[in-house]
Amino acid sequence: MTQDELEFHQKMARQCFNETWNYLDKKDRNANDEQQMLHLAHASRYHWSFVGEPINLATGDWQISRAYAILNQPNLALHFAKSALEICEKNNLQELLISANEGMARALATAKDFVSARNYINKAREQLGALTLSEEDRRIYADQISETEQMIGK
Repeated sequence: MTQDELEFHQKMARQCFNETWNYLDKKDRNANDEQQMLHLAHASRYHWSFVGEPINLATGDWQISRAYAILNQPNLALHFAKSALEICEKNNLQELLISANEGMARALATAKDFVSARNYINKAREQLGALTLSEEDRRIYADQISETEQMIGK
């Protein structure tokens, strides 16, 4: 691949990833928004497959899982959450394991498997406590965990 092609893939991967978040955060998504969100998340992951490191691939799968969870598609959410978790474990991505475990919990909560979801939330909290992180990163991960905990209930 040429340098221009590599730069294109990297630019598109980032752009699609960031644009996906606009749809994930949107409060009044319609059917077209939901479709665009999925296209963008998958496009981001596709472009990362050419230029990304394991952390990019795992993050891409985690984001896709999150999109499917928001759309109440538990099987697909779980498929991509498992992929993110496997990439993290295989590549010893300790910090990203927080999100991977949170993603598994979210997917399982979407599937109404609250017992298993609670187990993964506990793993995410344990991983969060075990790592030295900046206050901002710690807050971001804690917010993800809290949001998913609300799906699970007590």
